[in-house]
Order: sequence, then structure tokens, then C-alpha cells
Amino acid sequence: MLLCLFLSKKKTTANQEQMTSELVIDVQQNDVSIALLEDKNLVEYQTEPRSASFSVGNIYVAKVKKLMAGLNASFVDVGYERDAFLHYLDLGSQFNSYEKYLKQVQSDRKKLYPFVKASRLPDLKKDGTVANTLQKDQEVLVQIIKEPISTKGPRLTGELSFAGRYLVLMPFDDKVSVSSKIKSGEERARLKQLIQSIKPKNFGVIVRTVAEGKRVAELDTELKILLKRWEDAITKVQKTTQRPQLVYEEESRVVALLRDLFNPSYENIYVNDEQVFNEVKDYVTLIAPEKASIVKLYTGNVPIFDNFNVSKQIKSSFGKTVNYKHGAYLIIEHTEAMHVVDVNSGNRTRSEKGQEGNALEVNLGAADELARQLRLRDMGGIIIVDFIDMNLAEDRQMLYERMCKNMQKDRARHNILPLSKFGLMQITRQRVRPAMEVNVEEECPTCFGSGKIKSSILFTDQLEHKIDYLVNSIGMKKFYLHVHPYVAAYINQGFVSMKRRWQMKYGLGVHIIPSQKMGFLQYAFYDGKKQFIDMKEEIETK
Repeated sequence: MLLCLFLSKKKTTANQEQMTSELVIDVQQNDVSIALLEDKNLVEYQTEPRSASFSVGNIYVAKVKKLMAGLNASFVDVGYERDAFLHYLDLGSQFNSYEKYLKQVQSDRKKLYPFVKASRLPDLKKDGTVANTLQKDQEVLVQIIKEPISTKGPRLTGELSFAGRYLVLMPFDDKVSVSSKIKSGEERARLKQLIQSIKPKNFGVIVRTVAEGKRVAELDTELKILLKRWEDAITKVQKTTQRPQLVYEEESRVVALLRDLFNPSYENIYVNDEQVFNEVKDYVTLIAPEKASIVKLYTGNVPIFDNFNVSKQIKSSFGKTVNYKHGAYLIIEHTEAMHVVDVNSGNRTRSEKGQEGNALEVNLGAADELARQLRLRDMGGIIIVDFIDMNLAEDRQMLYERMCKNMQKDRARHNILPLSKFGLMQITRQRVRPAMEVNVEEECPTCFGSGKIKSSILFTDQLEHKIDYLVNSIGMKKFYLHVHPYVAAYINQGFVSMKRRWQMKYGLGVHIIPSQKMGFLQYAFYDGKKQFIDMKEEIETK
């Protein structure tokens, strides 16, 4: 455990520092999709309807609907289908101060009671009860900290915060905290003293890691922006009588993602919609004027995700079965309680190091792919991974260290336990929104939708993988591949066709035969003597 914590705090290696990131934003009429690429590999992906808002961070003035003494919690109406959950411990130490100020604001609908004059009451007792603190129909000022997931409503907190790029503003806190990731004692003292000198009374501030080395003008500008958001929110509380009422809405999903992800290694941000392009350009100009030129409007005829190879990576990365390298694959199952991942070696050839070496190689590849999948699907809660059994303690330790290292780039809070005696690895990962589920299956063109097929765009990649296995693993120099005539035409098309590239890479013994007997995504391999070769994999026959 200590080793994992140590590894997660280590500085990135030179290779990681050289890694480049690109953001590709696909804006359609009904939805917006955001893909983060690291060295051209898809690592984060979000898609949601344009009408839907990202509710984490939204602030409401709402009413308590029900008190649950047994849970020491309450259910609060914030306008969702299911009431939101507010635990006593999430009310926050300054809850009494908020309640008094809320009454002062609502007592005069014309003149706003100045926040600097608001009095701070004693902290809420940690061992208190919700029954002695809240009443049914009481109005409370709350913020969403977790999206509605499955059958559960949103989760709330009474500790309000306004997050910016460099700072987080917290009303009624009055303390200045500096991110523990800023190691320099001199820099920590500078930032703390700087913020103390510019922040108003009754506000606390958390200085984020990216504020390291920033000038007072940049921090002061952002602090004023965050203060304006608080003033606008509390003014809305004063002016409106409808309950529940949204008084502060988190920034758009695109801008919120940029706020948390943006770093100097970004090479490009591509957007295919002019309105969103201007929105992103304005935000980047505000937080990093020198990087404003990386925001680019995409105007090509090819769909933006196709142009940057995002669509193909989505098709190959989602679904129950995920292939990674040399025939190995993961099976990812999701239940109400947890995610379960099974590691399979597939039909890969044996390693020269024997069974133990083969198991280690498959498991290390699985650790690499799994770390990517956790970010890509935003999987949270409990994740149980069934790796291939390994006998040597040093191999199990190597796998554990590899997983810890891979998870360093994950922004979500997580914890990793070493392999148990049953060969299982347990991972917990922060969950603030439902896991990303993308259906990559297509309707079967033969039965017109009563069956499903794998993504057709991946079919030629699958064929090349099998050709590579035949030539480089089995040593077959001449064979015939029978495919549907349409597929054969696609493989043969172009000045340097796919067939020609295969022959240059694997030898002139690769022959493509159009066969009307084959279905659209069917194939058959035959050797030089026209004898059938069974190349079906286990995952294709399930």
C-alpha cells in the first residue's frame, strides 16, 4: 500500500513529460462528444445530449422533503426525478452560518445583505444528528457533488465551493490552503501570503497545483471571477421565491473539462462548431493567453472524429470484450455493486520464458489497457480484476507496481491493493457520474436487425491480425483469404491498396479471393493446398 502511494507521487518520467495531448470536440445537433488523445491514443471520452447539463457543481436553494433518522441523513428536492441525498456529515462545519445568512438575504428582496457583514456562527458538531439540525420543508443552500447514478438521486453537500483553474473559492471558510502537490516550502508560503492579502473577509481559498509560479495579477483576476459567481448566485437566491431553484450552474461540459484537464502539453484543441469554438477560445485566452492559438475550428468534409481516428478507437475500446495485444483480451462486466474484469491470454503463442513468463507478459499488458479503460469509461466504485495466476512473488509485485504507475495519470481518487492469494486485484476509484457505456454493436445486414454484429470498421484489422499470426507465428508463406465480394473490392481499392500493403509486409503469398458464398463479415482461410484453416478465436465463438 505504502509503495503504491509512493509511486503515485513520483514525478513523471522524461517520456511522459514529452507526451502530447489533443482535445477533439464533436458538436452535433443533439449531442456533444469530447475526446482526449494522448500521443494519438484515446484516453478519455464523454458524450451527452446538448440539452443535458453536467450537474456536479450546480448550487440550489432547495427544500428538505424527508428526514431519515436511521441514516442520519435527509432527502432534498432539487428538481430531479429522485430526491437528492444529504448526509449530516455533508452539511459542513459552517452550516449554521449559511442558514443565518440565507434568512438575512431572504428577509429583504430589494437590498442584498452584504456578505462581509455576515457573522460566522460556531461550527456544526460532528457528532450531532440530522433530526436536531434540519426540519421538514426547511430551505437549504446545497451543491451537487455526485451525479444521479442508476436508481440513486444526486448526492449533496452544504459546503459550497466555486472551482477555477488556479483557485477554489469557499464562502464562510476564511482559511487559505495550498495543494500538497506543491512541494517547495518557499512557493507554498508565497502563495499563501499572496492570497491572504487579496481575498475578502469570510472567504476561504484552496490554491490548486497549477497555480505554482503564477503571478499575483493572474490569481487576482480569477479570484474576482469566482467572487462574481458567488455574488450572482446569492443575488438569485434573494430575487426568486420558487423552490427548488437553481442559483448557480456549472460551466459547460467542454469548459469544465478544459478547466480540469488543460496543461501546457496541449498541442491542439479542435472544434467543429463555431459557437463552441468561440466559447473555448475565450476560456483558453482567459487562463493561458499564450496558448490561445492552439484552439482551431475544424472545417473539413470528413467527420471530425473520423479525421482524427477517434471513431475507430471508440469502436475498438468499448463493449464487453476488449482486445489489447497478441491475441490477449479483457472481458469487462458491470453489476450494480461493482465492475468485474477477467484477463484472458486468447490464442497467443507461448513465450520463450515458459508459462510463468507468458502469464506475466499478458498481465502487464492487461494492466496497461485496464488503466486506460478506467479513464475512458470513467468506471468508479469497486473494480475486481482476475489476472492470470502467477507463482512468483516478484512477478506479482511487478504487476502491482505497473498498475500503480499506470494510474498516476488518473485524476480520479483511487486506491489499489496488491494481488490477493486468489490472484485478484481490488481497485476503488472515485465515482461522480455513471460509467460511460457505448454500444459498439451494429445491426446485422442479413437479418435486418434481429441480430447484432461487431463494428464492421474493425473487420480488416481483425483479418490483418490473423494474417500476422499465420505468417509470423505459424510460418505459413502462402494462403488464400476468402471474403465477401464487397469486402474484397474494399481491400483491393486504391493506388496502394490494403492488399498490396499486406503483401509488402507479409509476403506475396497473401491472396484475396472474392466469394459470393461468404456473408458480409464472414471469412475463411485456406492453405497453399486449398485445405481449410480454422482461424476462429474463442471470443468469436461465444
